[in-house]
Amino acid sequence: MKITFLGTGAADWLNFDAESKNTFFRRNASALVDEVLLIDPGPCVIDAITEYSIDIKKIKYVLNTHRHRDHFNEETLQFLKKNGAQFIEVENECEFQLGTYNVQAVRGHHRISTMHYLISDGKSRLFYGLDGAWLLYDEFQAIKKAYVDFAVLDGTVGFMEGDYRIFEHNNLNMVIEMKKTLSKYVKRFCISHMARTLHTDHKTLENHMAEFGIEVAFDGMEVNF
Repeated sequence: MKITFLGTGAADWLNFDAESKNTFFRRNASALVDEVLLIDPGPCVIDAITEYSIDIKKIKYVLNTHRHRDHFNEETLQFLKKNGAQFIEVENECEFQLGTYNVQAVRGHHRISTMHYLISDGKSRLFYGLDGAWLLYDEFQAIKKAYVDFAVLDGTVGFMEGDYRIFEHNNLNMVIEMKKTLSKYVKRFCISHMARTLHTDHKTLENHMAEFGIEVAFDGMEVNF
């Protein structure tokens, strides 16, 4: 299985200036699995598809975690549907088949209804859990049962402590703590959805999280597992 990060930023990257492409920047968080299954049709997806020369005709399925505007954009969705993609709207915890993929939707810890996804192609398993704080008990049980190859966790708040956003997003100490338990059931860990105003530069963040065995996603990053 392969995941391509089309965007790795939180909502405060929403109105990035095109000129900022000359420096490091993050689009709003979105990911593409095997160039077939897209998670979160946000406002920056079309730009990412163009920049990374992705064949839009290969995208067959679209999932959405939740309807916050940095994760869902109607114009983007209609563009994807016009090019042949099928939008699967998930409102409750469930398990279903999308072509060769088995998908399990589990509820995330966020202020509006949010779904996190366990995706398997029969050989590898991905957990995609952005926009959430501490993983809920049912999520932990699902991960424990699945044995995940690659887990993408929310890293919005950085190392800020005492910040109110920890009630719907992770700070990095929360991610590090969860990894201590989840390492029994997850091979590789990665964070995405980093807030522009709550993080240091990418290289500093990458070096720091490497000490804990946690990867830091960036736009255009591809991971095979």
